[in-house]
Amino acid sequence: MFWLVVGIILAIVAGYLYGRFSNDITAAQARLAALGSKTVETAHGPVEYVDDGEGPPVLVVHGIFGGVDQGMLTARGNLGDGFRVIAPSRFGYLGTPLPAKASPADQADAFAALMDTLGLEKAVLLGASAGGTSVIQFALRHPERCAAVVLISSNAPGEAEVSLPPQGAARLVSGSNFLFWLLTTFFRPMLKPILGVPQGFAMTPQFEAEVGELMDALLPVAPRADGALLDMYVSNPDINSGYPLEDIAVPVLVVNAEDDPLALMTNARAMVARIPGARLYAVANGGHVMLGHGEAVRAEISDFITEHS
Repeated sequence: MFWLVVGIILAIVAGYLYGRFSNDITAAQARLAALGSKTVETAHGPVEYVDDGEGPPVLVVHGIFGGVDQGMLTARGNLGDGFRVIAPSRFGYLGTPLPAKASPADQADAFAALMDTLGLEKAVLLGASAGGTSVIQFALRHPERCAAVVLISSNAPGEAEVSLPPQGAARLVSGSNFLFWLLTTFFRPMLKPILGVPQGFAMTPQFEAEVGELMDALLPVAPRADGALLDMYVSNPDINSGYPLEDIAVPVLVVNAEDDPLALMTNARAMVARIPGARLYAVANGGHVMLGHGEAVRAEISDFITEHS
């Protein structure tokens, strides 16, 4: 009788978990489908992208565990109205496959190839977090195609305070929609540091909602796994391989929070000092996603892009 009761309880729990997971993953897939992304064949392989809005073109490059959906969230949170947003999925994310031996330089060339396919001679490049690495490479490799660069909470040369998990564990979790869903659903407070929320930062209901939206956008995670692993173990470390930042010859705006635990302000300041004419816009707090500073950040970025478009 005891084991029968245990079996019934486990069956109820499993049924509840499966039902909730199924609903959440279906909703996540519907959110992706609603974006209406397209995939085009370029000189550097297939690239998935969303093209939305009118005005000066801004190619928005997402961070880790991203894709076209995170790119559009980044655009919504950091750009005002009046811009044409082109948000691609980087290598290994969603509908953009991972080439063999991919690098940030290859990714930059793929951005240029996408612009060729879309008939764009020039665009502003906006890179967020891990997306900043390939944007910096774009500015170095394709300056004639780059009207300006905006780097938001960007990967930068220097020491990092975040230690990486073993690759096997990272692949296991990022490759399983169910495991990742369990973490983001039942252990959200533990995951806030992964999103760059500083320890002890006072979370208002609005901030909780913003962070919750970002966590929801991580699903489905399995089609992002290859890109996330590339970022963790290849692209992010590549920033310390000797990029000639002094050779960047386009206008650059770096936006960073003083208390960002992922993109350290010391690294951001050092990067700005090396890039000729670069500007730093610093916010006092809010961590990696600069919670509470959205309006001011949008105004600063929009004015900068308008000035250089």
